[in-house]
Amino acid sequence: MKMKKLITIFLVVIAVIVIGFGSLYAVTEYSINQISKITFEDMLVYTTKNNKDAIITVGIIQNGSISYTIYGKNGETLPQKEHIYEIGSITKTITVSLLFKAIDDGKIKLDDNIDKYLDLPQKDYYPTIRRLITHTSGYKNQYLEKQIIFNFLKGRNAFYCISNEQLINRIGKINLKDKDYNFSYSNFGISIIGAVLSEIYGKDFTVLINDYAQEEFGLTKTIVSDSSGNLDNYWDWANNDVYIPAGALTSTIEDMLKYAQLQIHETPEYILGMQKALVDVNKSSARNNKINMHIDSIGAAWIIDNHNDIIWHNGGTGHFNSYLGFDRNNKTAVVVLSNLPPNYRIPATIMGIKLLIDLRKETDKNN
Repeated sequence: MKMKKLITIFLVVIAVIVIGFGSLYAVTEYSINQISKITFEDMLVYTTKNNKDAIITVGIIQNGSISYTIYGKNGETLPQKEHIYEIGSITKTITVSLLFKAIDDGKIKLDDNIDKYLDLPQKDYYPTIRRLITHTSGYKNQYLEKQIIFNFLKGRNAFYCISNEQLINRIGKINLKDKDYNFSYSNFGISIIGAVLSEIYGKDFTVLINDYAQEEFGLTKTIVSDSSGNLDNYWDWANNDVYIPAGALTSTIEDMLKYAQLQIHETPEYILGMQKALVDVNKSSARNNKINMHIDSIGAAWIIDNHNDIIWHNGGTGHFNSYLGFDRNNKTAVVVLSNLPPNYRIPATIMGIKLLIDLRKETDKNN
């Protein structure tokens, strides 16, 4: 009986990890066929229906103007007030931006192997930086550590208190071949990028990424979560938790719109290289095609939708989900920040894609 209970706990923990931060595939119980036919406004109303705690902020860049609207219960428009959201795996794009700055500064190369920077056991092969940022390294999404079970039982962030030492130890135990594996989204792989950057710059990653977001991009309210925001249910993070690079940032709509605008205008210049396809993955399913969600190629952390000519990433934590997408040609972008779980009704990803494509059609029509 005790063993059966332990197995049940283990399976639940694995499920929590899978729906934790970073899933690229929007999960919803709402009919895919219905979603494909309804408007963005209908999606908002359905998602916030009778939920007094819902606060969804939607930002738009179009025709040179930037605006945002906040929606509450039943899609009601709320007074403009900036809220601090967990942005989950959108964090990865900022982590990899810092990597590209390091490349631009001549500190690292895309095809360097990670053992050039990390103190790892002697082996014939460790993955390259390129394979880590395109999720083709062969690493799993994450690996089970004892803290994950403990955190689950305590109702905490599953990734809380997993140390750099555990990361190094885990890397040393995994044997991979020198090849491009099939695309498999990996929080673990991006966490390794964070460890490499800490070694390169000689700083704790939390300090490093906080300073970088503010000094390079002017994102003054984008920081590693310290649970001090004006919403509820933030994840706890310990100092220098190893999974911080994969999804620990909090931000606001104004910062995320500024970040989107920098992507559109390719500032600083080195981020342009992040938006170019590094590997074709063709992960779009018939189910996702119905809601216009395409994963055709992967750049440096960014997901590339060749069908709609947009670049995007999403994020999800225990109680938040988010989307940032942009169309460089039309200089249009959409940011959706939600304080609802990723699997709650219609996720930010589906709403964001719908709105961005509608805006692009509107721009094309007017031109």
